[in-house]
Amino acid sequence: MTLAIIQALASHWRAHWLQLLTLLTGIALATGLWSAVQAINSEARASYQRANDQLSFGQYDELHATSGNLTIDHYVSLRRAGWQVAAVLEGRWRHSGRNLQVMGVDMVAFPPLPALSRLEQSDTPPDPADMLTAPGRILVATELAQILAQASNLPPILSSDALPPDLVFTDIGVAEQLLDKKGQISRLVVLPEQPRAIPSLEQTAPDLTRVAASTRLDTAQLTESFHLNLSAFALLSFAVGLFIVHGTVGLAFAQRRAIIRTIRALGVPMRQIVWIILAELSLLALIGGGAGLVLGFLLAGALLPDVASTLRGLYGAPVEGQLSLQLHWVLAGLAMALFGTLLASSQALFRLARLPLLSSPGPQAWRGDDTATKRLALIGVFLIGLGIVSIFVADGLVAGFVLVAGILTGSALILPFLLLIAVTGLQKLQNGPVRQWVFADMKAQLPGLSLALMALMLALAANIGVGTMVSSFRLTFTGWLDQRLTSELYITAADEQQAQDIKKWLLPQVDAVLPIRSVELAHGSGPLFLYGVVNNPVYQENWPLIASVPGVWDQVMSGTAVLINEQLARRSSLWPGDQITLRPGHKLVIAGVYSDYGNPTGQAIVSMELLEDIAPNTEERRYGVRMPPDQASDVAERLRAEFDLPPQAVVHQADMKARSTEIFEDTFVVTSALNILTLGVAGFAILTSLLTLWTQRLPQIAPVWALGLTRAQLARFELTQSVLLASLTAALALPLGLVLAWTLLTVINVEAFGWRLPMYLFPSDWFYLFLLTLLAAVIAAAVPALRLLRIPPAELLRVFANER
Repeated sequence: MTLAIIQALASHWRAHWLQLLTLLTGIALATGLWSAVQAINSEARASYQRANDQLSFGQYDELHATSGNLTIDHYVSLRRAGWQVAAVLEGRWRHSGRNLQVMGVDMVAFPPLPALSRLEQSDTPPDPADMLTAPGRILVATELAQILAQASNLPPILSSDALPPDLVFTDIGVAEQLLDKKGQISRLVVLPEQPRAIPSLEQTAPDLTRVAASTRLDTAQLTESFHLNLSAFALLSFAVGLFIVHGTVGLAFAQRRAIIRTIRALGVPMRQIVWIILAELSLLALIGGGAGLVLGFLLAGALLPDVASTLRGLYGAPVEGQLSLQLHWVLAGLAMALFGTLLASSQALFRLARLPLLSSPGPQAWRGDDTATKRLALIGVFLIGLGIVSIFVADGLVAGFVLVAGILTGSALILPFLLLIAVTGLQKLQNGPVRQWVFADMKAQLPGLSLALMALMLALAANIGVGTMVSSFRLTFTGWLDQRLTSELYITAADEQQAQDIKKWLLPQVDAVLPIRSVELAHGSGPLFLYGVVNNPVYQENWPLIASVPGVWDQVMSGTAVLINEQLARRSSLWPGDQITLRPGHKLVIAGVYSDYGNPTGQAIVSMELLEDIAPNTEERRYGVRMPPDQASDVAERLRAEFDLPPQAVVHQADMKARSTEIFEDTFVVTSALNILTLGVAGFAILTSLLTLWTQRLPQIAPVWALGLTRAQLARFELTQSVLLASLTAALALPLGLVLAWTLLTVINVEAFGWRLPMYLFPSDWFYLFLLTLLAAVIAAAVPALRLLRIPPAELLRVFANER
């Protein structure tokens, strides 16, 4: 009996194979977009964890200098006092056209590292003495080893797949040479086993601070907001895909009403039918989900290199640019496909279970009425209100996304009611029976098209919102770069002596040589980079202050005040007039806050004299050089020749701007791709809705054809209705998109990245998107219009003989 029921229900899909293809495509698209982002996030987090596990990141307490400078003297004093510590030297190193991170450790004292243990257990383990004696060894990832092997001035290279792609791991002595930081230490790792009777840190090294492992921000924490943003956009794409599933399943249930009524009349209980349909939907969900996983894997593979570049550029995160298949996100993708399909089908199943046995099998028994549309609109208003309330009663990024979800979901539910009002109003303005019928027919189509139009509105709103955010960010970021990068050349010397020689050589030839000196300090909000500036008009004229007190630069240059970046200000709720403690004995008034886009850490600026007092002997190896722009190339060439500087030691302002802009564009490549794909899915949703509604529209079309309207006229009306509904939806999506853009700029960005951006409007982009929407509507309506144009008259006449 059960097999017969299954065969009867499955006969619908054999007769309506296009509907089945639409359903599977909707599931595949929804799952593919979602799983692509989850695969990217999963691979990135796995990379962070591998780096933490192999190099023991974040597992031990550390000692940092309050002045920012750790020296050999600190290390010797602590060791003599009985402290078990290991020295670490880190820094950025550019080689073979790549920005690399060098990590040098005291190989004798440092705790055992899994990365080294794996190498020692290999078939060709290195001699430990080789790591400790000249010329030493450097340990890198296999891919990087192939690149560095071409260099002749490096120690012998060992390769290991356990290391992050852009990390050079070595003994601290070799790191000193690579980074040209003789006698310097970045941090001291406190070993877990310490003697009982050792003097306190205050007695041995009072200028050092102990930082607990649990209080430091690791890479996963720094990048969490980035991954959360990606997940939010992926969830939106998933929801748009489910609109296709919802509409297709609902129509399939409506068309199978006659079969289900017959089966029930033969004595089969509704509960058994529902369970069989649930099993059918689950099977289809797994098939569509499997196809979506393949699509998601291919999409993730295409996008991961750009995401990896962004994470390395913004956060220094160790992310490989290759994707590996992981079981947990495959299972999660299939579970998401199953959950989404059942969720999208729940309303149809509920209505199926409640329909009376003897109700009409036609579409009118299935469709809702105006009361249901009004009820949905009221629910939408409630969700919007709930989202607005959430931002006032809760804090953090999650509250921001609740606001966005409430606004988008609520607006989507209100859309059918607004379209009904608009079409009714336009109908009242029409003269003549044909025009009246066109708008009446459009109203009749609204229940079947409402879900596709909701998907279109959400996709358009997302495109407008995210596009406005990205374009506003681009415009602001470009102007910000012009303010921050004011020097024509940026120079990095090999050591401080060479830096002084370069400065003397430059001074007679240029307008100004501005030293760039900084030190890293410990702060309650995380790492704090303190910069010193000299008294030069270029800072007063160009620095991008967003909040300040009167006479801000006079106070800073007098050594009584400090400037902080927007990230530190928002993270610690510090604004002009408040005070900040940079180190014991140096509590300063905040005179201003400046924008600092793209920087995840806190930053502060004081006068150069105050920096020397806070952190004596801070190295001076970098300079910004002011000169007429047309002289920069000539001075750069002569400077390289005079001091035998490598190309990367002398950088043009334009090159730095180009690199910064490249990182900026990479940052939004995934969201832009998701926007385009979401809009494509929405267009496909309209097409599938029109195609699946085709047979149900014949009873409305046949009578007016019989009254004298030609098939060509009916086809034109079909196109007109589609374009008009898409235009009304686009008009309603514009204000929603602008609200979304405002929310992203003023709420989400502030919570996720620590900066707030001004909002600019781009009407030309809206016009382009509007034309793209009309094109999608015409393409979606072209297929049913063509079918209407070619339909045989006999099929239209057959309508009057069928039970409908």
